[in-house]
Amino acid sequence: MRCWRPVRRWPLTEGPRLAAILAILLGLSTGLALPDALAQQRFPQRALHLIVPFPPGGSTDIVARAIGQSMADGLGQAVIIDNRPGAGGSIGVEAAVRAPADGHTIVMGHIGTLAVNPALYAHLAYDPLRDLAPIDLIALVPNILVVHPSVPASTVQELVALLRARPGAYSYASGGAGSAAHLAVEYFKLVTGTDIVHVPYKGTGPALTDLLGGQVALTMTGLPPLAPQIRAGKVRALAVAGSQRLAQMPQLPTVAEAGYPGFAATQWYGLLAPAGTPAAIIERLHAEVVRVVALPAVRARLEAEGAEPVDSSPARFGTFIRSEIERWGKVVRDARIRVD
Repeated sequence: MRCWRPVRRWPLTEGPRLAAILAILLGLSTGLALPDALAQQRFPQRALHLIVPFPPGGSTDIVARAIGQSMADGLGQAVIIDNRPGAGGSIGVEAAVRAPADGHTIVMGHIGTLAVNPALYAHLAYDPLRDLAPIDLIALVPNILVVHPSVPASTVQELVALLRARPGAYSYASGGAGSAAHLAVEYFKLVTGTDIVHVPYKGTGPALTDLLGGQVALTMTGLPPLAPQIRAGKVRALAVAGSQRLAQMPQLPTVAEAGYPGFAATQWYGLLAPAGTPAAIIERLHAEVVRVVALPAVRARLEAEGAEPVDSSPARFGTFIRSEIERWGKVVRDARIRVD
C-alpha cells in the first residue's frame, strides 16, 4: 500500500516559490545592467584615438596634447592624437560621429565645431546635441586681440579709430570659416562698427604664420598659440576678450574695459564620444578627465597657456553646449555670416 503524503502548497509570499521568483527577478535586473557593467570592466581594450578637428599648433591641439598623455597613463592604453582639419572642424567631428560608439574614439570639441557650425552651415553632417555624447568640459580660454607690430595701434581705442578711418583696408586671420577667431572678430566688428576683411586659413597654426609674416594685420584667438609670440614681441597684445584680466598678463585690459561693456568671446574645449557610447564608458572617461585635470602638472600647463580648468559633468556640459548654440547662433545671424 502506498503511503500518500499531503503536499504543502506554498503561498506566493513564502518559501521556495518566493525564492525562485526573487532569483528570476534578480537575474532579469542583473541582465539589464550587464552590458554597461561589462563595457566598463573591459574598457579600454586598445589605444584610444583623440580626434582634433584642426591642424597641430592651434589652441585645440595644445589642450588635447596637454591631457592626452596623462589620460593614457590612467587608462593603461595609448591615446593617439589624430589631427583631422577642414571645413571649420566639421570634418573631424563628422569622423568621430561615424566611429563605433565604444569609447575608443573621442573628439576634442570646441566653440566653433559645437556651437557655431550648427548656425553657420545649412547642411551640417552632424547635430552636436543628437550625434555626440558629452564627456566633460575641460577648460575655458579667453581670446586675445593681437596685431602685427607694423599696425600703428597700441590700444583697442587706437585700433578702432584706425579701422574706422580706413574701412576694409585691414584684414584679420582666422583658423577657418566658423572658427572661434572668425566669430570673435565678427562680433568685435558688430560692437565697434568697423570693417575688417576676413582671411580664413586651415587652422590657427597657418593663420598665425601669416600674421607673424605681416600678410594680415590682426586676429583674436586663444592664448595657447599666442603666448610665446607675445612674449617674443612678434605680435602686440591689445586686450583680453574675456570677462576678466588674465593672471599671466594683468596689465592687459579687457575689451569691455576698453569701452565696450559686456563684450566677451571665450573659447572652450571639451571631450565627447559618439552618441550611443555606453553610459559606463562615458562615466569612466569623465572620471579620468577629472583626475587628469586635477593633476598639478596638467593644471599648471593649462593655466600657463591661459586656459582656465573647469569642474563640470556630462550633463552640465550638454546643457552648456545647448546655451552656446543659442548665443553664437545669434552672432552668426546678426553678422550675416554664410559659408555654404
